[in-house]
Amino acid sequence: MSKTYLITGGAGFIGSNFVNYIYNKYPDSKIIVLDLLTYAGSVENFPVNVNNINDRFEFWYGNVTNSALVDSLVCKADYVIHFAAETHVTRSIFDNRDFFETDVIGTQTVSNAVLQNKNTVEKFIHISTSEVYGTASGCELMDEHHPLNPMSPYAAAKVGADRLVYSYVETYDIPATIIRPFNNYGASQHLEKAIPRFITSALLDEDLTVHGQGLASRDWINVHDTCLGIDKILNSPLSKVQGEVFNLGTGRTISIKDIALEVAKAMNIDKSKIKYIDDRPGQVDCHIANIQKIKDILNWQPCIKFEDGLKNTIEWYKNNHHKWEKQIWMRQVPIVLKDGKKVIH
Repeated sequence: MSKTYLITGGAGFIGSNFVNYIYNKYPDSKIIVLDLLTYAGSVENFPVNVNNINDRFEFWYGNVTNSALVDSLVCKADYVIHFAAETHVTRSIFDNRDFFETDVIGTQTVSNAVLQNKNTVEKFIHISTSEVYGTASGCELMDEHHPLNPMSPYAAAKVGADRLVYSYVETYDIPATIIRPFNNYGASQHLEKAIPRFITSALLDEDLTVHGQGLASRDWINVHDTCLGIDKILNSPLSKVQGEVFNLGTGRTISIKDIALEVAKAMNIDKSKIKYIDDRPGQVDCHIANIQKIKDILNWQPCIKFEDGLKNTIEWYKNNHHKWEKQIWMRQVPIVLKDGKKVIH
């Protein structure tokens, strides 16, 4: 059956990968994208040229905090998938106001529109983040009941959005599900993120800069596996997913240092090119997903091994210089450390 998907933030990294996934998998579907096209979003990420009329794809340039615009789009949708957010930890330290406006007020705007169209919207998927958890206690697997201890303005804004959606389920019975993806990587990711920054630095014959000693570890999930997880939720009975929170990760942790070493090895560059710089404030030390809940309820689990996903990601950046070279100047931002020292991260 033909479905209409409203995807906010659909020009960004995970959002655009999901747009392409749905467009290719469901040929009878219609996709509406709302995006403000901030520095991290690009119409080049879409499966079609936005200048050409296409019955299956509709793009709206606008802010997710614009209630009139959001209302007009939500009323057309069977599914609402809310990716729109400011997402970079370091940038949130540099300039945090946009994070709270977009992540919290934007989510409230979308949630209110879903409430007004509760009789027609079948599912509302809110894309939260594992950053809401902070550092894992004892570096243990983090399940959905782990305390929420945000360690950066970005994470704090996402906690506000996450709990706002949950409150709308409890108060208004909206058909919402919250997912908390762990660290995504893959094709077309912005160069401010660790893996594409390492890869493009290697391609440009630059040093690979690592915060601190690189001991902070993450659970790295390929963006395609995230798309599969979201699709699994959309195709599950509402009774199984309404009001639920699901982690999307792998259960495996890899340190930033080891990521840099893996990139150096895969790209045949000497590990002496890896340089260590000041640690980043708001750094999460350890992140590992417990995904037992989504395995048990929805029978989902990741299928892409990290080494294979990294190889494919490297190939994408090798073959798409024209898409990422325009972002080079945005790889780093100035921040102030706790001791008042000003650095570029």
